[in-house]
Amino acid sequence: MKLRAITLTNVRRFTDPVRIDGIADGLNVLSEPNETGKSTLFDALHAVFFKPHGSSDKEIKALRPHAGGAPEIAVEIETGEGRFTLSKRWLSRPTATVHRGDRLIAQSDEAEAWIAGILGGAPGGPSGLIWVRQGLTTLAEGSGKEERQALEARRDLMSSVGDEVEAMTGGRRMDAALARVREDLARYATTGRGSPRTGGPWKAALDEVARLEADHAALSETARDLHTALDERKRARAELRALEAPDAVAARSKRLDTARAAHQAALRHAETVEAAAQKVGMSRLAVTAANRRLDDFRAARDEAQAAGAEATRAAQALAERRAKLEQAQATRDMAEAALQQAQQTLTAAQETRRRAERAQAARDGAERRRELAERIAQADAARDAMEQAGAEARIGPDAKALHRLEALAGALASARAARDAAATQIVATYDAGAEGRILLEGAALPGGRALPLPRATRLTIAGVGTLEIRPGGSDAGDSVESAESALREALDRIAAPSLEAARAAAATRDAATRRHAEAQARLTALAPDGIDALREALARIPDAEEDSDLPDPTAAEAAERQARSDHDTARLAHDLAAERLSGARSAAAGTEAAHGAAQARAARAAEAVARLGDVSDEALVQEMRSAAEALAAAEAVHADRLRAAPDLGTTAAELSRADSIAETAQAEIARLKPQIARLEERIARSSGEAVEERLAETAQALEAARADLARIEHEVAVLTRLDAALDAARGAARERYFAPVAQELRPLLQLLWPEADLAWEQDTLLPRALIRAGQEETVDILSGGTQEQLALLVRLAFARMLSKAGRPAPVILDDALVFTDDDRIERMFTALHRQAGDLQILVLTCRQRAFRELGGRLLHLERAG
Repeated sequence: MKLRAITLTNVRRFTDPVRIDGIADGLNVLSEPNETGKSTLFDALHAVFFKPHGSSDKEIKALRPHAGGAPEIAVEIETGEGRFTLSKRWLSRPTATVHRGDRLIAQSDEAEAWIAGILGGAPGGPSGLIWVRQGLTTLAEGSGKEERQALEARRDLMSSVGDEVEAMTGGRRMDAALARVREDLARYATTGRGSPRTGGPWKAALDEVARLEADHAALSETARDLHTALDERKRARAELRALEAPDAVAARSKRLDTARAAHQAALRHAETVEAAAQKVGMSRLAVTAANRRLDDFRAARDEAQAAGAEATRAAQALAERRAKLEQAQATRDMAEAALQQAQQTLTAAQETRRRAERAQAARDGAERRRELAERIAQADAARDAMEQAGAEARIGPDAKALHRLEALAGALASARAARDAAATQIVATYDAGAEGRILLEGAALPGGRALPLPRATRLTIAGVGTLEIRPGGSDAGDSVESAESALREALDRIAAPSLEAARAAAATRDAATRRHAEAQARLTALAPDGIDALREALARIPDAEEDSDLPDPTAAEAAERQARSDHDTARLAHDLAAERLSGARSAAAGTEAAHGAAQARAARAAEAVARLGDVSDEALVQEMRSAAEALAAAEAVHADRLRAAPDLGTTAAELSRADSIAETAQAEIARLKPQIARLEERIARSSGEAVEERLAETAQALEAARADLARIEHEVAVLTRLDAALDAARGAARERYFAPVAQELRPLLQLLWPEADLAWEQDTLLPRALIRAGQEETVDILSGGTQEQLALLVRLAFARMLSKAGRPAPVILDDALVFTDDDRIERMFTALHRQAGDLQILVLTCRQRAFRELGGRLLHLERAG
């Protein structure tokens, strides 16, 4: 199939018929500016071949012009059987026809079937392989539906290229066999993970085996419990007989009595040992007290002597520090008086210097005062002008509102033109001497000129009567009234009586806006920091003083420097004297504190000696010796009793052991009797449930269920293995498919990248990576320009393969090279010319200057008729 001509009527901006004619074999180029209708042409071709004439979806509605109407498209094509014209009309009185010359060969659904037949039956047809819509320059773009159709188109091409692919290892029969295997497998397992499908036979068999295994485990557990209970009852009866035997009971009682008597004797001897130990403790306390009294006496005596000596030294040091403090105070007072005098002198010199500077500044600032006053006056005038212009700039419509009014006025003019174009027209031709005898609304109807009559009109014919003309129904009048209403509402919102008044008000507002900007610029130039800043600067310039006794500023500054030097010298002397006074005060305070501490220490030592009373060193030594002798005697008695004492811990352990044996025996007897009763009850209950027979029946059912499950799992494994084998075979077939694609692509790729090759994705049948210099680069990381170049070359290869498969179709490219640089675009042009030898290629572009070097047949979009 090759395109020869295309005609569009009522398609978007083309309310009047337009046509492209003379589309030749090879390379054809339609190079027009933006908004000319190239993308509309592409969408129109897509609609003819892939949109049924009865469709009213959003893509078809998008073809309708703003003024309304039914889109109509006619395409002249040429096939091996001759030349045909395909025509479709949508929305209003939809039709589809196929003509061969003047003869109608198909219409309506038969025409749709005829068109589908020449496309080869694939859902995406050539648009999924070799038609590039504007903005979709790569191979994996567009809506989900468009991507699915493109994939189906590639699969269809795969299944029809080459004898190898049509064998059982590939093609449609391979797809059917694989679909049957997967359908059978889907009854058992879920897709993807391969787990048992809920409600399927595999899941039911698994559930039955799991249920029987659970029953078998429960019955086995019950049987084991019965045997365990019999063994436990036998052991419990034997233990109870051994514990209740008379010999065992007597032995336990005798052991307890013997241990209790031995422990009581040990407790009585321990009391005598404790009394001896208490006496040793009292004696040891007496020795400690005697030692402490002797140590306290000697320490108090030594402390009283040392404290008296320290107090005497502290009193002497305090007298010396107080004398030095008085001397430092006198020196600081003299330095402070000198500093005050220097400060007064410095203050007077500073005041004299400031008065001299103000007088000089007043003399120097007269010109500056005059200049600032003039600038303030000019700034005030500029501000007033700016405020007035700003107020005027807020009156009248702004540019946005005026633009909306102009758009509404244009819409009204278009609606009126559409109404007049669709309205009934009247043309009066007068005989000689009868001019003006026909009246339209009281005025003479002009002769020889067509006048539209959009509504019912009454004509008055002199000497004859009236003639009433009633045009057919049309919605054009409603469009005019709607446009007039919208324009009136917009004018009312800005309080303008007419569009001309709104334009005049907008012009006045624009002039005021310009005056406001000019006044603001003058104000900014005159007072960049504001008028108040100029006034403050004017206020800072001092008035001239009339005092003629003021000194020269240079002399006043020299006098101030001398006064400051004298002041700094006095302050240094004052700071040094103050620092020395502070040091003397700190030293005196420390000495006075040390004197107070020494006196307090001497007082505490005297009180400590007084508290000890009238004692001597010799008496306290004798008291200590007597206490030591009493301690030695008490320790000897305690040691004798301790050696003869039995081990209290051992007797207590023997008693505890005997008591524990007796209690444990009683507890075991109390535990075994109810345990034996419970075991006998459990044995009786299990014996009545026929556990052994039920266990044997469940084991047989479980064996049968496991056999069924093994059979199903074997079938699942076989189907899974067959699915993998068929999928591998289809993969091998696809590899054979990629070979002719690669063969077509290789010379095209090498126009851009020498020695380059492509790696292919098995599922999508699209390039996965570009191989250059032995390195793979996945398509998604390539630049936008490289991706669109690669996509275009692949589409050209697809087109050549379609042609070899006996299904030639035109290649249509709508601005397919938007990211390609100047160097590569030249090589892409060469690739297009290389493929155009036995293909028809239609290039739509707005890049007139760049595509001037493409060559090929230049097409034009022209009015039809």
